Amino acid sequence: MKVRFVLLVVAFAVIGVFPVPAQTPAAAGLERVAGLLESGAESVRIVCFGDSVTGVYYHTGGRRAYADMLQIALQRTYPKASVTVINAGISGNNTANALARIGTDVLAHRPHLVTVMFGLNDMTNLTLEEYSANLTSIITQCRATSAELLLCTPNAVEETDRRPSSKLETYVAAMRQVGADNSVAVVDCYAAYQQERAADPLAFALLMSDEIHPNMDGHRLFAKLIAEQISGKPVSLDDVGFPFPAMPKTLALLKEGKPVRVHAMPPYDTLIAPALLSVFPSANLEVTAWPVEGRSVPQLEEDAKAVRKMGVDLVIVAVSAEANAESREKYLRSYSWVMNHALSFAYQEWDVIAFPPSTANPALAGDEKEALARQRIRAQDLGTITRADRDETPVAQLLETWIKEQFTESGTATSAKE
Repeated sequence: MKVRFVLLVVAFAVIGVFPVPAQTPAAAGLERVAGLLESGAESVRIVCFGDSVTGVYYHTGGRRAYADMLQIALQRTYPKASVTVINAGISGNNTANALARIGTDVLAHRPHLVTVMFGLNDMTNLTLEEYSANLTSIITQCRATSAELLLCTPNAVEETDRRPSSKLETYVAAMRQVGADNSVAVVDCYAAYQQERAADPLAFALLMSDEIHPNMDGHRLFAKLIAEQISGKPVSLDDVGFPFPAMPKTLALLKEGKPVRVHAMPPYDTLIAPALLSVFPSANLEVTAWPVEGRSVPQLEEDAKAVRKMGVDLVIVAVSAEANAESREKYLRSYSWVMNHALSFAYQEWDVIAFPPSTANPALAGDEKEALARQRIRAQDLGTITRADRDETPVAQLLETWIKEQFTESGTATSAKE
């Protein structure tokens, strides 16, 4: 059954619409960090301590997470600041695991500020009493080194048997209480996600990569909330595009004269080799096609599960406008999982880029699925090509020009190539 999708403007503007509680210019307990950021008198080190939601994994494209977005947000808020944000998130960790590694992964960096976001694994492994005691110990150990702290409640999740929202809420409440008992400010990420879900379930779904992990749009929200808690000032990350260049692994292999193995959905299975050869004429390329004709999005999701075992260097995702699902919710979930499975589990071991339907066919620019595709790709933090209005440049030429731009020596990590 084909489903008609009614997409909202929120597909491109889900970030930056969440109110932040009234604050002083520097939130209580963060005066020293805020002062150093404002003056630029000393380099500020911040450690983001957490689990897979904090770490760099597939759900945000395998290259960045909210720690990177926080660094950008603080640099925008404090132009004079010299700030380094260190990601200390590890998949599967709870607060007991955190205490076992706090010395090497956090305190060894001599941080001025530690953000702490745990709970999604604690609720499946530890009692509320253990969770609260561990959070308190983390606070005590960080304060012993004069580090300031921010507790961050975890994001809301899709309802599952293992993580029912009713149970998660008790752990969120426990973190809030630990913050109150120890005079530590709490960034209530859970409340922000729940507020969005209550106002618009689609907008909440667009923040999620899977049942428990937010995508990069969700991570932009984390960073915005944390930065605004520190400064008391609004900040926007809406214009932060995908990392540049979009294909660092491919570029490195080509520069070294090594073979590049490409797995690509049509029409890019026939277009990518000429585009790469236009920049590296002697490139040794092996391209395999990822068939999409007649495949639904859930079927493409199943196909994507094979990618991690294929030994590829570059994957090109281009879900066809004809690909459907039995419901909007299933379409959203499967589209994300096509990209999730195409990526390595943690830091990118190979390049993945993705293109919406109109990149190959400008006539699809107004298609209802086009906006969804753009949002999903942006939220995965993957390199992409999106056409400007009325641009009817042949796709082969568009791709070749984009490849050349990606392989220049210029560009920044926050370049918005969208």
